[in-house]
Amino acid sequence: MNDSPLPSADEAAHDTPGDAPIQEARLWSDGLWTAEVIKNEDDDGWAVSMTLRGESEPALVGPWTMGRDKKNPKPLDVAAFHTLVKTASEVLRRHEQQLHAQLHKAVTVGAGDELVRVALRIVPDEEYPYAVLTAHDAGGQLLGEARVDANYKLGQASALAWVESDFSPRGR
Repeated sequence: MNDSPLPSADEAAHDTPGDAPIQEARLWSDGLWTAEVIKNEDDDGWAVSMTLRGESEPALVGPWTMGRDKKNPKPLDVAAFHTLVKTASEVLRRHEQQLHAQLHKAVTVGAGDELVRVALRIVPDEEYPYAVLTAHDAGGQLLGEARVDANYKLGQASALAWVESDFSPRGR
């Protein structure tokens, strides 16, 4: 099952009810994704942008092939559009995974004869960012929880110190 809020390439390739598809030489849309062939401002070539419905910025911008006349762009077609949808969806998925990795860290430390998983979840509030430090045993039971600064450095030593202090706020 896909827990991502982003559509899969298969979902994105189908029409959304109520949105008529657009299939023009330089503009294609399936109601969810829009591909637009645009003049490349940096040179004489062309580029294609892929924008997800509701977003102000494109998820993907890349070079586009010149047509046979070497002046105009090659027209969009169904195969190219589906490839672009798949690529743009993957770009968004990678960004989402990278953000998740930046906001969630975990280490496993030994506490006596038991392993404890200590996790840090950063809450990126614009005004007052913070993080939540949690400890779970091997069975998933919550052992301790504490609110810490968003810039808290989770490592083996800091996690072990917190566990050995019986999850005391001073032990982190």
